[in-house]
Amino acid sequence: TIPLMKKTGYRKEFAAAVEAVASTGGQFAPPIMGAVGFVMAEFLGISYSKVMIAACIPAFLYYMGLLLAVHFEAKRLGLKGLAPENIPNAVEVLKNQGHLVIPLIGMIVLGYTPLYAAVFSIFATILASWLRKETRMSFKDIVDAAVEGSRGAVSVGVSCVVIGVIIGTVSLTGLGLTIGYLILEVVGENQLYLGGLMVMIMSIILGMGVPGVAAYVIVVAVAIPVLIEIGAVPIAAHMFCLIYACLSNITPPVAMSSYVAAGIADSNQTKTSLLAVKLGLTGFILPFFFLGNPVLLIGVTDATVLTTVQATLTACLGVVALASGLQGMLFCRCGWAERAVLLVVAFLSIDPNMVTDVIGIGLFAGVFIYQRMKVKKGGEEAPAVKAQ
Repeated sequence: TIPLMKKTGYRKEFAAAVEAVASTGGQFAPPIMGAVGFVMAEFLGISYSKVMIAACIPAFLYYMGLLLAVHFEAKRLGLKGLAPENIPNAVEVLKNQGHLVIPLIGMIVLGYTPLYAAVFSIFATILASWLRKETRMSFKDIVDAAVEGSRGAVSVGVSCVVIGVIIGTVSLTGLGLTIGYLILEVVGENQLYLGGLMVMIMSIILGMGVPGVAAYVIVVAVAIPVLIEIGAVPIAAHMFCLIYACLSNITPPVAMSSYVAAGIADSNQTKTSLLAVKLGLTGFILPFFFLGNPVLLIGVTDATVLTTVQATLTACLGVVALASGLQGMLFCRCGWAERAVLLVVAFLSIDPNMVTDVIGIGLFAGVFIYQRMKVKKGGEEAPAVKAQ
């Protein structure tokens, strides 16, 4: 996807950042959630379906923010989409290669555990490839796949060894509890947002350089008890720490996902990682709003459907405002005053509170009308800017 974005006209840093942000979000996006959802369900003692449903709105808003950032960047640069003849036909792709998803979906749908499904899907995938001549795996293909899988397993195994040492150190020495008590002493009780800020920093640091599942497991032992102690709902505390542990992959100075993407795109690593933080800013802001008012986590509270829908729609408005303010583009280029108002609207609208929602909608309506008037008076809807 990175060469495709560069070919379309996006800057190489932007292309790498988009890939890093999109890939990182997959770790907390239903239905699989990078396998961490199963671990969370085990910790909470609830069904996986409840965890998956609770994660739907945060994941949706995260990817909505990224999609809008890409859209506004395209408008700012005056880019056009690919020609229809260069876009694969989805029906044809599914017709020719759709059978390859049978092992992926079938084993989970039949109710097997992820571990059991993963092992037997290896053999099922080979059998599925033989259903059509075009996808049939030869003996050499199978050997190459086994070698590649083994190499991947080695890196995962090394990570697990390091993780085991960290978890053992944290749990056996009581370091995790000590850090937790220190945070509680600093923030005191009922200081949910101040405690959340410190837990956010701790989750990002502990999650740096390790896979999403491992990062979450490390954070569980240290940070989540602190949040629950200062008043957070358990599933909101778990989701809060999970998202920040995952976002450590795009957060400097480690930012593993950003650096790997920068290597593929041949872009500057520092610029790519900073741009990734900008594109994924929705993910950095959103957890604070559902930490204190978990109405955005479906099924966690007794909120009515109307309340949940209202909170979701205004949060969507906030994400639009955030992406627009950061990219400096709505219907046409935004001035600094418009961008500042849009960023204020973002914070007001994402917060699931009626008063802040009404103020945010009013401010956004003002910018919306002003932008439309600028366009009618000759404002540039798609400025001609050369892609680097």
